[in-house]
Amino acid sequence: MFDKELLHYLQGLITEHRKELFEKVLAERTRHFTVVLEDIYQKHNTSAVVRTCDVFGIQDLHIIENKYNSYVSNQVAKGAQKWIDFHEYNQHANNTENCLKTLRKNGYQIIATTPHNDSCLLQDFDISKKSAFVFGVEKGGVSDYMLDEADGYLKIPMNGFTESLNISVAAAIILQSVTQRLRVSQLNWQLSEVEKNEKRLDWTKKTINHVEEVIERWKEEGSTRL
Repeated sequence: MFDKELLHYLQGLITEHRKELFEKVLAERTRHFTVVLEDIYQKHNTSAVVRTCDVFGIQDLHIIENKYNSYVSNQVAKGAQKWIDFHEYNQHANNTENCLKTLRKNGYQIIATTPHNDSCLLQDFDISKKSAFVFGVEKGGVSDYMLDEADGYLKIPMNGFTESLNISVAAAIILQSVTQRLRVSQLNWQLSEVEKNEKRLDWTKKTINHVEEVIERWKEEGSTRL
């Protein structure tokens, strides 16, 4: 639950520059699009996609772990993992199904990235609907189950002999294209004020060393004033 007084207190402990940076980033954050990684084997790819999501303002990353466990390298992600929200699906045999149910419950259409013949070309993709872009491993791509359940397919135009791109490169190309168009559209793509306040508090906490101890002292000081 959001605590306005706590946010005010904690933001008094950080610099004006940091607060201004938070506001600048929050103004560009979106949940209109989200990203799903399905069973990514190479850890540096997961880390690179995390960094890409942060760069292009994607707030949520969904990670399905049926076969492989994910790991984010700070060396590759450059600290981006602190600023986005992770949703991991690794507790059940039907992790992919659970992920899709969660996304659809939140209004997303499922878009599998694949060079499938029925795939929409990136430049023709309709950005008006909330969309979850699903990426799989380079060799196998997204699972057959994901392909069957997807609401649509998306591909990047390619003119060479190679038929696929590294997952992190593909994610960067797609997110750059769709978010650029989103920001010049009339769509309501930004976070709500409630969501912004939640992230202000979350990010401020992550900026302060030993923040839990700081909060406990604030609570104790508050109780003595009552």
